[in-house]
Amino acid sequence: MRLTRRSAITGATLAAATPLRFARAAAETIKIGGIVPLTGAAAESGKFMRDAAALALDEINAKGGVLGKKLEWVIEDDQTTNPGAVLAFSRLVSRGDCVAYTGSVRSTQVNAISPDVEKAAKPVIIGGTDPALTHAGNPWLFRTRPNDSYSSRVIADFGINTLKKKKWAIVYATDAFGTGGMKALVESLKNLGVTPVLVQGAADQTADFTPVVLAIKKAGPDILSSYITYENDVAILARQLRQLGVNIPWVGSASITSTPTLQLAGPALWGTYGVTDFNEKASPQAHAFFTEYQKRYHMNPDNLSSWLYDGMHILANAMNTAKSTDAKKVRATILAIKGYKGVEGTYNFDQNGDGLHGYNIVENEKGKIVFKKRIDFKA
Repeated sequence: MRLTRRSAITGATLAAATPLRFARAAAETIKIGGIVPLTGAAAESGKFMRDAAALALDEINAKGGVLGKKLEWVIEDDQTTNPGAVLAFSRLVSRGDCVAYTGSVRSTQVNAISPDVEKAAKPVIIGGTDPALTHAGNPWLFRTRPNDSYSSRVIADFGINTLKKKKWAIVYATDAFGTGGMKALVESLKNLGVTPVLVQGAADQTADFTPVVLAIKKAGPDILSSYITYENDVAILARQLRQLGVNIPWVGSASITSTPTLQLAGPALWGTYGVTDFNEKASPQAHAFFTEYQKRYHMNPDNLSSWLYDGMHILANAMNTAKSTDAKKVRATILAIKGYKGVEGTYNFDQNGDGLHGYNIVENEKGKIVFKKRIDFKA
């Protein structure tokens, strides 16, 4: 199906939408705006998000929708760039009929739109995991993934206490996500008495990681960890590590476990570990979502889809509980959520807008992501 820049989803329907259609539907639906990568390097992950939203909307609307009306998701293409995200969000806000929004799964793009989010003054569900995003005083960002202050603690604990490794190399993307994750991991390792032998940054969309791999070989670590934003970057690094003979244990952030990464990297990632917010073995809710998603789309869901699926349900539940689409009332209702069992985990929102406080540890066993354990922390 061909996609235009602007699209709308009501239930499982994804179609090009005209201004006339939007005007006609204005009184018929409650609209949530969303920025999604329809084009660019993350277009494949955008498909997971669109599919998850369609599934969530079907479920919400089958149960009566929101305040007696159907829920609709109106999306704009963020083009997988920061300027594209800012433009896409601006277009959604200028419509004037969206009661809330879904943002990006990329921290760098969430950071780019944050000033406009604050001006819009309506709830925005995000998937970016840089801890700073919800700790910078913006009251309208609500995260339906755990932030990297938790992933770093899990990575450090697993690598040191389970794998018994002490000589760490860290490779990170030099954007907001990678830099935030790197800093959190360095601090978590420090708390366990370890100083990395190498901390190496690389720009997003790096075509050749050879200099990075050679730096790793020279440093002589016995374990590698990574906070890399884009799936194709993880895949390139994985292949070049193997080609140049680096075969040490690797514990990565969630991007190492995503379905697009697994498809791109293949055997180069076999035997690696990752922390991921979603795994179908983590809870009955996760398993039910996995089964339904797989049944409908004939592929496995992952954190690229699960955060948005939960986010749509949380927004719908908040509006129904508040009996209103008023932004301040919806915000207060989200912050009051405790013990909500989603597919990513149990949500207990804190004052910063973070709903989740733990991660799953998984292993790549010949291309299959195998659940090891779940670790949760107090908010």
